[in-house]
Amino acid sequence: MSKQRVVITGLGVCAPNGVGVPAFKEALETGKSGIRFYSELEKLKFSCQIGGMPLISEAVKTKYFTPLQLRNFNSAGILYGVVAGVEAWQDAQLPTDEEQCDFDSGTVFGVGSLGVDKYRESIYKIDEGNTRRLGSTSVQQTMSSGVSAYLGGMLGLGNLVTTNSSACTTGTEAILMAYERIKAGKAKRMLAGSTSDGGPYVWGGFDALRILPSKYNDKPTQASRPLAGDAAGFVPGCGAGALVLESLESAQQRGAKIYAEILGGSSNSGGQRNEGSMTAPNPIAVKRCIEDAVVDAQISTAQIEVINGHLTATSKDGLEIKNWSEALKRSGVDFPYINSLKGMTGHCLAASGSIECVASVLELKHQFLFPNINLHTVHDEVLEHISESKIPRVKTALKFNYLAKASFGFGDVNCCLIFKTF
Repeated sequence: MSKQRVVITGLGVCAPNGVGVPAFKEALETGKSGIRFYSELEKLKFSCQIGGMPLISEAVKTKYFTPLQLRNFNSAGILYGVVAGVEAWQDAQLPTDEEQCDFDSGTVFGVGSLGVDKYRESIYKIDEGNTRRLGSTSVQQTMSSGVSAYLGGMLGLGNLVTTNSSACTTGTEAILMAYERIKAGKAKRMLAGSTSDGGPYVWGGFDALRILPSKYNDKPTQASRPLAGDAAGFVPGCGAGALVLESLESAQQRGAKIYAEILGGSSNSGGQRNEGSMTAPNPIAVKRCIEDAVVDAQISTAQIEVINGHLTATSKDGLEIKNWSEALKRSGVDFPYINSLKGMTGHCLAASGSIECVASVLELKHQFLFPNINLHTVHDEVLEHISESKIPRVKTALKFNYLAKASFGFGDVNCCLIFKTF
């Protein structure tokens, strides 16, 4: 059986700097930051009192949820995932049958932490002896697969409906898993994405690790500085991104608009060996993941023109650039253009890969590079491997065909995808 080509026919996003694709695209083009100060973090004595959270109005909630669904609802991750996922489905102009399920369509929608606020609410009620007041939806709001279950029911998905979880690699991995299912002929369409809760009960552990910036509480939009010599740590964020993946045959049969094609990808783990650990990457595995993705896409490393990096604004940014350079065997002015969304959104944890893939597809479709904001002086370790001319500081028009997107996560896990214009 011949392998199916896989294209992207729908996008949805719920990001700190833009809810909905039109607002998000405008934010990308203008370099708009979604990082804000939160008085709650100050009250709780966090060192880092800033973060990136999507701004969700009550009007937006009622657009995606019924009044019954919103009763006792307190799961931000499910909210973000539903907003992004349903937007992507509608953007692809796919129907929803209220009577029958669609056995050709499914979802892989990943999570990191989900339903944290609902858990907290439930724990208090249980401890107070009010278990019967938990409500009838507390389980579905706190189970790991809650977001895929909500989306599966809202959209009537009858194919694989599941949730993956691989730390900061989650979103990119979900897209790869969905891609591989369609390529193998096991589904015609898959909604792929990821979501992450935010706030003090998710971000507290990172603040305790002292890897978040603490000197920008009065100037939050300047805090996230990927690739910079004065990078002070990652700013925590949250949100969701979603893509509708579809076989080329299915997309063409229904006359769907096509944003881009996925040519291939790879995921692996460094096994927390060599220089790898729970929090640090094994460079051998990172390079192998990139190399295997290029091979799977059946292109050469010389064809990659743009990289959307993981690049978190920590001390590992220089190592990531070194790994890219060695994996692609390209350096200096021969290195591809590279950018990081985290300057605008912070690090959205499990949602980062999917949100950044939406940004990557928008760049490909509209032929531009979004700027690396807050980058005044490039880190010396970065400049050892690539030319500063390959790090755009402003929106840049560029005709290009191939983009590589990678994510790397706690647990020494890696994923890389290769996108192409269609």
